Order: sequence, then C-alpha cells, then structure tokens
Amino acid sequence: MRKAMVVSQLRTTDVSDPRVIAAMSHVPREDFVPPAQRSFAYADRGVQIGEGRAMSPPLTTGRLLNVARITKADHVLLVGAGTGYTAAVLAQLAGTVTAVEQNAALAEIARKNLAEFDNVTLELGNHVDGWASSAPYSVILVDGLVEQIPQTLTNQLAADGRIAVAIVDDGVPRLALGRSANGHVGYQHFADCGGWPLPGFEMAKSFRF
Repeated sequence: MRKAMVVSQLRTTDVSDPRVIAAMSHVPREDFVPPAQRSFAYADRGVQIGEGRAMSPPLTTGRLLNVARITKADHVLLVGAGTGYTAAVLAQLAGTVTAVEQNAALAEIARKNLAEFDNVTLELGNHVDGWASSAPYSVILVDGLVEQIPQTLTNQLAADGRIAVAIVDDGVPRLALGRSANGHVGYQHFADCGGWPLPGFEMAKSFRF
C-alpha cells in the first residue's frame, strides 16, 4: 500500500524530490494511526487519529515537503505534530526538527512514536505560538488547514526562511509556499488540496447584515 501511494499519488503529481519520495516510502504511516484506521492509512484523504483531528492526506504532505526543499542544513519547526507522522518524515530530510502539538493526548502518542529519532524534539504548546525558544527556523511547516498565519509564527522564521502551509482561501484550501525577505513573508499558492483544519488558526468571525 505504501508503494502504491508513492506510485499513484506522489509520482503522478509534482512530487519530484527524490529525497521526499524516499522518506515517505520509508516511514510506515500505519504505525501513526489508531489500529481501526490502519487499512485507510494510505488512502488519498485525511485519516482520523482521534481528539477530533486527522492526519493530512499523503499528497498534501508530499507536495508541501516537495516545495520546501528541505536539506540536512535546515532547522525545521513543525506546527501540529499530531501523532508524529510528518515529524518522522521530516527527520529523514532535515538536520533538526522541533515539533509542536497542543493536544496533550496526541503529544504523548507522538512522543512515543518519535522516541527513536534523535534529531526530533516534541514540545507541548499552542500551535499559534510555535516554539520561540528554538527559533529562528529555516523552514516552518504547518500540518493542517489554516485560515491565517499569525505574526507569532512568521517572527520565528529565519531571514531567508520559507514556510509551507495549506491556507483556506475563500473557502478553498490551497497549498502555499511563503518566503521571508526584508522582514516580510510573501506567499505563492500553487495547488488546491485536501486536509483537515488545524485548531488555533481560525479567523475572528465578523458580523454581517
């Protein structure tokens, strides 16, 4: 099923970075989902992991990693660790990874799942706050659909850093790559996507007549 995911979902799209393909071929997604969901681990959709959360579809994860162009020189912040799958993939690509999860139950599962990776640090904290004590980060990856990116996160990006994220734009989730330059982050949307909302990034609801 993992091989089929790579062949039918990743290679048929714009996931062309051989290191991303190798990492996603290596990490067993089924180990990061509840036993009842393991038969759906490689489906082209979000997989429920409990606590009202879902693992992003493989294609969404693959395309974000592909555009981020992560190397062993990168210090990465992962926002929304969930049960640890994306952090485990990032461990194959980056030099160091700081993964933040705000749900205590999921963070505990992720901590156990990531115990073998000595270049990943799992932190319990609010998603929108990132993890400033380990900043700056050359790459920030937000693992889930968000409505906005707060300044608290972009402030933790290195001067020439990049941020890979799925932003809901007029009700449509779109993958985007942001690049930091001169103190500002500019985003380029490049594809529609599937996914599951990541708590903490909702825009304030305005009153309408």
